[in-house]
Amino acid sequence: MRRMGAAILGGILAIGCGGCAAKASSEASAQAFRPAAMTAKRFALAQSIGLPERWPVLLAGYQAWFGVPGHIDVGYSSVDRVVLEKQVLKAKEMGISGFVVNWYGPSKDFEDRAYSLLQQAAAQHDFKVALMYDEETGDKEQATRAAIDDLQYAYTRYIGPTANVTREAYLKWQGRPVIFIFPKTGRTDWKQVREALANWEQKPLLIYKDHGGAHGDGFDGYYAWVSPGQKGWAKDGSNWGQEYLEGFYKQMVEKHPQKLIIGAAWPGFDDSKASWSQNRKMDGRCGKTFDDSLRAFRRFFNDEKPLPFLMINTWNDYEEGTAIERGIERCNGKSQSAN
Repeated sequence: MRRMGAAILGGILAIGCGGCAAKASSEASAQAFRPAAMTAKRFALAQSIGLPERWPVLLAGYQAWFGVPGHIDVGYSSVDRVVLEKQVLKAKEMGISGFVVNWYGPSKDFEDRAYSLLQQAAAQHDFKVALMYDEETGDKEQATRAAIDDLQYAYTRYIGPTANVTREAYLKWQGRPVIFIFPKTGRTDWKQVREALANWEQKPLLIYKDHGGAHGDGFDGYYAWVSPGQKGWAKDGSNWGQEYLEGFYKQMVEKHPQKLIIGAAWPGFDDSKASWSQNRKMDGRCGKTFDDSLRAFRRFFNDEKPLPFLMINTWNDYEEGTAIERGIERCNGKSQSAN
């Protein structure tokens, strides 16, 4: 049986106060991240374990493809409105403020429909959603054209003034919509994409994985993702990504202090259930991988230099073994909620 405890996120990051962190505005500056409803006891706990007063707003990576042929059966469909509402409410209870949703543009109708329904559910419960755009794998011209067309579609349908779902649920930073980019081939001309999006009501913040590679200076920020770093995947799963994550934070603080930085935490990794499996594994270490990755930012950020966001990777990617939706294995025959 999976036991739904209330200690992991609350004890480590001290923000699991019945969803109060989820009520923090995603449009607030880095000066306003302490939940207004935090109790004196919770604040004392934060101080006792050395947490920054202005800790990051929690997000979670989200997969919207369950129900599509070729993906495993996880017991629900990503286009079930009841399921989506329950996920939003559960995430809020765990102190998570928004989902960052893997998205391919309108060419994948099921995932696009699932995203639309999720944004509707988020709007009803003071929750946020954002797109993580999966880069096209074609040549430079194809990838660039696809990115422009897909993001213009997103603006028209989800983000801009003509949106046909409540756009207030879309994640913004200082009034600007945040769009995550998941790179594939790296052939997209993002400078050209940015120029094409210049007519948006509020220009989007384009956030790239890691440091952006050859396109690095052209992005507004960077996010960390599950990775073992330069040492690669250990056969026994022992490399949980500590050097990668600490290296990411160090590089961001030293080289990109003015960019929007999104940290990361993960419970482990195992892609054995995925149709694209490469037999990659990262040992969860009885919950310690999640605990340690969740804490890693504290060495590099503080009250004077707060980390704006931290993304848990992931909410529900069961195919790569990173889901926290149903709890985190604690090696006692049970799973404990990441609440």
